[in-house]
Amino acid sequence: MSEAVAVPQASKLSQQELDDFTSKLVIALKTVYDPEIPVDIYELGLIYKVDVADNKDVKVDMTLTAPNCPVAGEMPCNVKAALETVDGIGEVTVTMTFDPPWTPERMSEEAKLELNMF
Repeated sequence: MSEAVAVPQASKLSQQELDDFTSKLVIALKTVYDPEIPVDIYELGLIYKVDVADNKDVKVDMTLTAPNCPVAGEMPCNVKAALETVDGIGEVTVTMTFDPPWTPERMSEEAKLELNMF
């Protein structure tokens, strides 16, 4: 699901630096779980977009499986806290969106396997 991570076209970061940093971001995102589903939010497809600035500030657009999810208020804080553990990260901004609405098709094959959705 690497399509969730986007980077500015004229980045001052080398491709290797960007690849390493992106890997660390994904690892951090995979530590956050929806409390009702035993799969991390990255594999569930809840991360819509991650923008990385040259100074390593990170902006995340994410969603939830349902707008009335009981953790709607705390999930962005959990994502921000997880990303802030990444060495060298700048400011982290997490924005919640429900457009487009999440659907199970956004899940990775790994998540579908875990949830027996084949």
